[in-house]
Amino acid sequence: MERRKFLGVGLAVFAAIVAPGTNLRAMDFRATMPKAWTAEKSVDAIKELYGSAELKKTDKIKFTAPKLAENGGSIPINIKSDLDLESVALFQDANPRSLTVVFTIPVGGIIDYDFRIKMRQTALVTVVAKGRDGTLYTTSKEIDVSIGGCGG
Repeated sequence: MERRKFLGVGLAVFAAIVAPGTNLRAMDFRATMPKAWTAEKSVDAIKELYGSAELKKTDKIKFTAPKLAENGGSIPINIKSDLDLESVALFQDANPRSLTVVFTIPVGGIIDYDFRIKMRQTALVTVVAKGRDGTLYTTSKEIDVSIGGCGG
């Protein structure tokens, strides 16, 4: 019993020493870049979030979404990539606010995100990812919405 207690305390002490050195904090984009969250068009939101750097189209970001969404209230999205990225954002022009979600990725993080979004109508959905070297990658897909998800 003493050995287990010693190992448990040792692990807790190790975690307390190592944890502050790791950078697992997410950036609060709503506080630091509020105009990106209120922009109505993807072009404006991307500019507010990432500046006016050139977007490089890539197939190294796998963006999976249905071509036809039966219900705009719950559209499944998957984003995967092996690129060394620091953030990934999703934009759409179907709703009053274009920026939908931003993920901050820790160094060595695995990019394989599954989530759902709402869209009130058919629109182009764009993924923009910022590499650790500052390169902006993008890919997009039009999603047709049969029944609007925002009260439509």
